[in-house]
Amino acid sequence: MIIFNIYQPKNSTETIEISSLTAFLFEHLGQYGDPETDIRKAIEYALGIENKPGGLIVTAADQQTGKLKGVCVVNKTGMSGYIPENILVYIATDKESRGLGIGKNIMQKVIENTEGDIALHCESENPARHLYEKLGFKSKYLEMRLKK
Repeated sequence: MIIFNIYQPKNSTETIEISSLTAFLFEHLGQYGDPETDIRKAIEYALGIENKPGGLIVTAADQQTGKLKGVCVVNKTGMSGYIPENILVYIATDKESRGLGIGKNIMQKVIENTEGDIALHCESENPARHLYEKLGFKSKYLEMRLKK
């Protein structure tokens, strides 16, 4: 059985192991991931560390072993309307647990526990894209970036 935990700055009475979340996401995001330092920054932002706006982290773990099966990190943008209030930065499920509905359940928890709209970036060949579309996400814009 899978248990889900939700971490937000406003109810951060529970402790969360940032290093283990960072390592999990780094490993299971694979080719769609970022360097561990960037992943850690997003987690700390979601937790409101150093007075950041915060966000939400949802974890899924095996009830018997406590082993992480999925993690999602959402950051508040501080905006609304022209830019959604939230951005889903990272979501990953354990490579050995894919196809069991864990990612879908995590996404549903995220949707239920955020206020305002949610944006996410997804590469067109990412298989998770189909899940996002089933949950109601639409591709409205082409993202372009200038790397400096």
